[in-house]
Amino acid sequence: MTTAPAYRDGTQSQARRLSRPPVILQILPALETGGVERGAVDIARAVVEAGGKAVVASEGGRLCYELERIGAEHVTLPLASKNLWTVKRNVARIREVAHTIGAHLIHARSRAPAWSARAAARQLGLPYVTTFHGTYSGWSLPIKKQYNAVMAAGDDVIAISDFIADHIRRYYPAARDRITVIPRGINFDIFDPDKVSAERLVKLSTQWRLTGEEQVVMLPGRLTRWKGQCELIEAMALVVTRLGRRNLRCLLVGDDQGRTGYRAELEALISKRALKDIVHIVDHCDDMSAAYMLTDAVVSASGEPEAFGRVAVEGQAMGRPVIATAHGGSKETVLPGETGWLVPPKEPKLLANTIAQVLSVSDTRRRAITARAVAHVRARYSLAQMRAKTLEVYERALSRPGA
Repeated sequence: MTTAPAYRDGTQSQARRLSRPPVILQILPALETGGVERGAVDIARAVVEAGGKAVVASEGGRLCYELERIGAEHVTLPLASKNLWTVKRNVARIREVAHTIGAHLIHARSRAPAWSARAAARQLGLPYVTTFHGTYSGWSLPIKKQYNAVMAAGDDVIAISDFIADHIRRYYPAARDRITVIPRGINFDIFDPDKVSAERLVKLSTQWRLTGEEQVVMLPGRLTRWKGQCELIEAMALVVTRLGRRNLRCLLVGDDQGRTGYRAELEALISKRALKDIVHIVDHCDDMSAAYMLTDAVVSASGEPEAFGRVAVEGQAMGRPVIATAHGGSKETVLPGETGWLVPPKEPKLLANTIAQVLSVSDTRRRAITARAVAHVRARYSLAQMRAKTLEVYERALSRPGA
């Protein structure tokens, strides 16, 4: 990778004089759980392993420790705020961080901090890269469309699926030639069925009070309405009736992240449908590969299109039967009838029919589908591919005249 020129504000990066590998500054709201956060950590590691310096600025979170463990750095800034005054002040904060660390490129991953990051990058004369992580909302409102536009304003725009690339082309056709599709990558050193020990399975099943006699349905994802937890609860009530038995468990795995009202709504619905012995909210899990191995069906019931759909890919990688809603990135990552099942969104009855079918499928068909699923995701969604392609984007951005 090349080094950056003198900053436009008249200062000069120490990194330029030393001709060392580049310094990449990633910007996002926080480092809790989620695809945006995981992607930032994965790319930080790729930069470090390539000999560069990786710095992530956010409000912090549980992934800060992992970031620092891999040799990257974290800078705490109030980047989760959408307050206009804070966003404006963050321009100077990001500019100062970028200047201090000798940044060569700024990579933004979320809208509010992206506005600050874009202004800072332009003031410093640095390449500005964005990752378009979702469809976002409010496209019918001109002001919201303009707010979202910052994610299509990068010198290079990374789309995490073909679905997202098509979305960008539709709403921001001027960005067409700056789009690179880089699907999310799965770490097969972690999501590998052969690497999950019996001790880990026992520990987690004990924590979740599983006896091994139940069939387990799991929906991983933070507790937020669009992830479809309500639809799954309704579906499970129908599954119990259809199968005529209660030796089932449905695990909702994810934090409420302060959405206590929604959590209470889920608990009330569980009680109303007489599913307290079946449906359990188990909060955050630090060992998701073991969690997948305890399940008989992995469900992604999102009512809105997933930009990529990490759950469906991780579940396939672990050799679990996967059911996902038929829109967004899931239509790329799940091949219906071959590597998993797709159902229409917000249709509890159809979801229930599919869950009952999956729980009753023959061992022979189950093995055939899950074997194809593992091969499918290993060929297309490796972490190594995502890292290499992202570094190629950085190389291209840094090699342009004036970069």
